[in-house]
Amino acid sequence: MFNSVTELTEKIYLGEDATIEFKRELPHRDGLADEIVAFANANGGVILIGVGDDSEIVGIDRHDLDRIEKTVVEICSDNIDPMVHIVTEKLRIDDKNLLKIDVQPSAFVHKSSNGYFIRQGSSSREMTTEQLGRLLQSRSQAHRISFDEQFVPNTHKDTLREKLYRRFITVEATDPEKVVALLLKRRLLVKDGQDCRASVAGLLMCHDSPDDYLYNSFIQAVFYNGEHKDANYQIDAKDFRGPLDQQVVDAFKFVERYNQVSARKDIGRIERSQYSMRAVFEAIVNAVVHRDYSKAGSKIRLFMFTDRLELYSPGALANTLTVDDLPYNQATRNELLARLLSETTLDDNMGRQVKRRHFLERRGEGVGIILNESNELSGKTPVYELFGEELRLTIFAAKSLQDNDET
Repeated sequence: MFNSVTELTEKIYLGEDATIEFKRELPHRDGLADEIVAFANANGGVILIGVGDDSEIVGIDRHDLDRIEKTVVEICSDNIDPMVHIVTEKLRIDDKNLLKIDVQPSAFVHKSSNGYFIRQGSSSREMTTEQLGRLLQSRSQAHRISFDEQFVPNTHKDTLREKLYRRFITVEATDPEKVVALLLKRRLLVKDGQDCRASVAGLLMCHDSPDDYLYNSFIQAVFYNGEHKDANYQIDAKDFRGPLDQQVVDAFKFVERYNQVSARKDIGRIERSQYSMRAVFEAIVNAVVHRDYSKAGSKIRLFMFTDRLELYSPGALANTLTVDDLPYNQATRNELLARLLSETTLDDNMGRQVKRRHFLERRGEGVGIILNESNELSGKTPVYELFGEELRLTIFAAKSLQDNDET
């Protein structure tokens, strides 16, 4: 909003209204949270720090800009529920430094520590019970659309990378309008009024770094040379941030690197790895397909220890599924994302390793493979546990063949 300096300067001259708010300096955390929430619950807007209520551009000291920007981002994450996504921009107008905070209208209803606010004219006001009820009802209609099919604010048709979205368009098309029509048909793009924006699934599969727009949409992997989370024994740590299928491959290779293989020579050579890599692949794919991408406060986390592997995925189980149901039933939280992964081909080498052609086969066999192949190796059945709104899978490492000889 107000993307040119000229347009923004004109808005400053005209004063505050339903779309713009001025702050001479960084306000108290709770007060700024109220303003951000009010715009997100209404039609979006811009907050300018460094401008007085009388439209005087007072500016911000250059050395304070980074600190103020960091604080604003922290407020969106820590003082607002659910988290609000913003775009910050450092500007220079009339030889003064300003911080622009662009707040997009949200698909959710947001709350600060002081309550539910909405923008009315040039003021942010706490919503009445009637207003809150109407807003909750109207925005719940959007949730009838799967979250992975909703648009991502601040994106546009060119946010999707051609080399990545071409995988999902079978028709050869070079005309820009026809390409957009095909992307809309595949729901990689969705309409936001007159604009085309990337869908959540489109961004996850067709952008080099989805985390630039969807906070925490990456996989974090850590290997500890021990049985506990201890920085003194941390051997390796990686964040995998590419398109979602590349994240799966990178996380798979991370586990493969530290998946120890023991051997014994009797009649011929016998080898045993700690983990079934086919089970590991299924577990990682399940995590990215079924995680709740609307929960921006957490990421998929993969921890390897000497005796086990733990995989955390944000979000409670979809629909009415329980942990006990997982081996027998399936419910897809992100149907569009699942469809795209089922069309994404593995390279020949990985395909042979995991015994499939595509990232997702959609036959409902994934959990069974994880449980059965892991139990066959280690003698212990993997465990699914739900902690609040986060699912943890624990796969136990098989003992080495040398250990078996000693016993």
